[in-house]
Amino acid sequence: MARIVLIGGHGKVALRLERLLADRGDEVESLIRNPDHAADVAAAGANPVVADIETLDVDGLAGLFSGRDAIVWSAGAGGGNPARTRAVDRDAAIRSMTAAEQAGVRRYVMVSYFDSPDHSVPETHSFHAYAEAKAAADEHLATTALEWTILGPSSLTLDEPTGMIDTGASESRSVSRADVAAVAAAVLQNPATIGRTIRFNSGDTPIAVAIG
Repeated sequence: MARIVLIGGHGKVALRLERLLADRGDEVESLIRNPDHAADVAAAGANPVVADIETLDVDGLAGLFSGRDAIVWSAGAGGGNPARTRAVDRDAAIRSMTAAEQAGVRRYVMVSYFDSPDHSVPETHSFHAYAEAKAAADEHLATTALEWTILGPSSLTLDEPTGMIDTGASESRSVSRADVAAVAAAVLQNPATIGRTIRFNSGDTPIAVAIG
């Protein structure tokens, strides 16, 4: 049994991941900002913890991480507000990495997106703040001493899970959120994924084989 902290516990990927982890016997604490989401998280098999990662400092986060085996970042500001995007997707994410090191939690899985890091998005484009925030977080994670894995799923769908992905494509297509959750669950058990960025679409290779 692993003790895992999932940051961004009410997201569509996170709720699916909570169920997968709980079903295999892991103990999951999911950080959520809105207490109204606690029932959904509990129903998925995780222990909801109300905590605002946007305002928590490193010490506060480290206190939540202490004694755990792994951190999974699946949070996001949701776009629309560049300042908040930078505060959550960049600043809070980087604080969580520092906090993981401070708390002695070695394993860290970042749910990012296929094209990150991407510094080519024009400043005038609405996607610029998100692309730069994710790039900064992913690039920082790769410089830490953590046992990190960065997941780069392509465009997310609500399709049913297939258990099959393609990690060899050079361009983003699409993948179901359910399969993203399954990939996250799989990499947590596979030390061969440490220190790797895994970009993937839906495909025809079983997840365990594709990430191996």
